[in-house]
Amino acid sequence: MTWKGVKTVGNRKAFYTFAKAQVSAFIGGVSDYLLMIALTELAAIHYAGSIIISGILGAVINFSINKYWAFTSQNSDRTPIGKDLLRFAFVVAGSVLLKSAGTYLVSSVLNLDYRFSRLFVELIVSYGFNYLLLKYWVFKQTVH
Repeated sequence: MTWKGVKTVGNRKAFYTFAKAQVSAFIGGVSDYLLMIALTELAAIHYAGSIIISGILGAVINFSINKYWAFTSQNSDRTPIGKDLLRFAFVVAGSVLLKSAGTYLVSSVLNLDYRFSRLFVELIVSYGFNYLLLKYWVFKQTVH
């Protein structure tokens, strides 16, 4: 189906993939964020370390939802889980490093509470790093 030369079906599918990926990121992110606060406030772990620990839990949740729901396609369902998981691990490592260092940098430079800095950095890393790598490298969605 086209509308003025634009494939609306392909665009709709791309939108749904993006929306599902955001739901997945939200669920993983909320788990990650709440654990970060608990580890920092209750266990007295520095927030940079808490981000690393909580990032692992968020990653497990996010990978599971992405693999079996958000990025399901002809490619991602047939790809062995080990291959996806290895690629995902690289993305998570980069993401956690960017979030931890970015939160520390923003908190230090702008003298903001780590919880606010983390949310700001999270948005940038989620859209500018995670989503693009998950879609086009980890779960290999084709460009329409």
